[in-house]
Amino acid sequence: MANNRRMRYGGRVLALSAVVLGTVAATAAPAMAADEPTRAQLIADCDSGEGKCTFNEPQLGKAYLGSFHPVSDSLYNCSTSPATQSMTWADTVGSTDSAGVSVTAGGKIAGIIDLSVTATYSHTWSSTHSETSSVNMTVQPGEVGWISRAQVMQTVSGTWQTHYDDPKWGHYYWFVPDVVTGPAPNGTDGQSNAVVVKSRKMTAEEKRSCSSSAHKAEAFVVRR
Repeated sequence: MANNRRMRYGGRVLALSAVVLGTVAATAAPAMAADEPTRAQLIADCDSGEGKCTFNEPQLGKAYLGSFHPVSDSLYNCSTSPATQSMTWADTVGSTDSAGVSVTAGGKIAGIIDLSVTATYSHTWSSTHSETSSVNMTVQPGEVGWISRAQVMQTVSGTWQTHYDDPKWGHYYWFVPDVVTGPAPNGTDGQSNAVVVKSRKMTAEEKRSCSSSAHKAEAFVVRR
């Protein structure tokens, strides 16, 4: 009889736990049960405020230099001598989560992550970084030149905890792991942002455009 009472009590505890807590895998399974939310639905509830969310136990990864990408217009040199010109460049690098979704600067999701990282590491976290400057660029005859830049990047991993006042999808709480990749301050972990001048040979079609009266024997800029 005592064993039966313990089994019934244990069953009630398990049932209560199932109602209170729920988890979602980092990447949704191909076929998820109809009464379980998708990762996107939980994050949307965090963003809208329907769910009361925190980003728990944030862990900063080691900083690294991101990939180079064009940040300026292109200078075409149709002349017979090197062409030098001051070129302005501008770059904005944002953040994405583990599903490849952008984390909007100034949005609720970015604010929650910043609050969590600040509390843990005593420094702020930003979902975006913008920078602009100018560089003197020299392009050889028959070539195209442009400016490329690479930003120091860093991941922050943690678990989203979503709390509902009333059960949603059968639970008051849902948890989903996430990894957000975004820009880090220059010099983080010894990594530095990089700006370089790049060039290539003109294509046959581009060389033909040099024969036109508009560009013959001169250097010209093509807007990106």
